[in-house]
Amino acid sequence: MTRLIQPEIEKVKNRTGEIGTLIEENLQRAIKSLLTRDADLAREVVRFDKQEIDRLEIALEEQCLRIMALHHPVAGDLRFLVTVLKVNGDLERIGDLVAKIADKVLQIDALKIDQLRANGLMLPEMLEAMYEKTLIMLRWTMEAFLNGDVDTAYKVCVTDDAVDTDKRAIREELEEIIVGNPAQHVYLAKLLGVARSLERIADHCTNICEDVIYMAQGEIVRHQPL
Repeated sequence: MTRLIQPEIEKVKNRTGEIGTLIEENLQRAIKSLLTRDADLAREVVRFDKQEIDRLEIALEEQCLRIMALHHPVAGDLRFLVTVLKVNGDLERIGDLVAKIADKVLQIDALKIDQLRANGLMLPEMLEAMYEKTLIMLRWTMEAFLNGDVDTAYKVCVTDDAVDTDKRAIREELEEIIVGNPAQHVYLAKLLGVARSLERIADHCTNICEDVIYMAQGEIVRHQPL
């Protein structure tokens, strides 16, 4: 039975990695659309999430459930499949948050951007450092999952604190700017929404890495200090 299930396990692992790669690429496109004010690219990000990422997420879940029904896995194989089901849910939510960032770009595009530029309020560059940390977390997360790398998983969990710090700093700075430029609060609030989405993506990366630790060690580390 073990030999029969292993090719199926490998297919599940590869498909999960493919989904992670597609989400990472979509995140890069979403941030590029923000920095370049490219509404068409933002629309493509939203379309790709709805038509591709969601379809792959459903297919992966069905694949895991079919393996469970046919092979009745135990021990490490069962732990792996349970982990994939949870990871799959977190990846789907990350995909939704990427689409949410793109939607914020479309909302910003509807505002008078040229006037905002004239007022010195083009601020998306403030988000770049936070985005870079979040992107690295996503890459490390998928590496940790694919390689069963507990050390990298713990590194992701620690990096989440830095992303939280960036988000707080962005919020405080934007709130200060809003006080001096209350007429621009709608635009600035949308940038804050982008920061919130990046923070939530980092949180889901942490969730996945906690599940990777469980998969590798059989230890549940949620709600424990790392």
